[in-house]
Amino acid sequence: MIQPLAYIHPEAKIAQNVVIEPFAIIHKDVEIAEGTWIGSHAVINEGARIGRNCKIYPGAVISATPQDLKFNNEYTRTYIGDNTTIREYATISRGTEEHWKTEIGSDCLVMAYAHVAHDCRIGNHCLIINNVQMGGHVHMGNWAIIGGSSSVHQWVKIGAHAMISGGSLVRKDVPPFTKAAREPLSYTGINSIGLRRRGFENDKINQIQEIYRYIYMRGLNNADALTQIELELPPSDERDEIVNFIRSSERGIMKGPSTTNVERE
Repeated sequence: MIQPLAYIHPEAKIAQNVVIEPFAIIHKDVEIAEGTWIGSHAVINEGARIGRNCKIYPGAVISATPQDLKFNNEYTRTYIGDNTTIREYATISRGTEEHWKTEIGSDCLVMAYAHVAHDCRIGNHCLIINNVQMGGHVHMGNWAIIGGSSSVHQWVKIGAHAMISGGSLVRKDVPPFTKAAREPLSYTGINSIGLRRRGFENDKINQIQEIYRYIYMRGLNNADALTQIELELPPSDERDEIVNFIRSSERGIMKGPSTTNVERE
């Protein structure tokens, strides 16, 4: 299902049942797995590894040369997992020698005009909404969502199940299970609606909320809050994930609410 007006480099590896529309360009050292669809005028550059049943819409550019002045044409790659959709004119840069690859997981949606820069690591089931601009080396956990027209500073980490409001400037790390909004970006509660949709029981959601009361509502610094959480709250996978995320944060986490009127759900 390769249209004659598409350009396919003879060294590209295209699996069975791949559809490549007219005027798409597939460069050398590209691998595309079964069932993927490549729209017209999409450009798949060297080093791209695209999984099964993906959809790459017209005008998207995958595995572009990094926009990093330190890049010296080293051999790097871009990995896109199965069942991921890249919408119109989204751009995804390949890695640099810092990490050697850019990674987008499975079952993700990268909407139109979004930019995922070099060495980013995007988990599974993530949503990157229209016109999100993402700097290099950003880490994004599973099921995280970034609202449209947001800008994410390089090296920022976004925890699993976090949801960031549209139009946000993301300069600090966003811990798992939280909602983030306002300027400067602040904690506005936990992502309880998203967690319920993904099968979290109310008891588990309440436990997560209690953890964040220690972090954001008790006037404690992060170190003291984490110590008290470990001493006073029962162990769980979610507790450990939150504690480890905050302890390992290099940029620091987003600030707490400016008032005590945090959304309660």
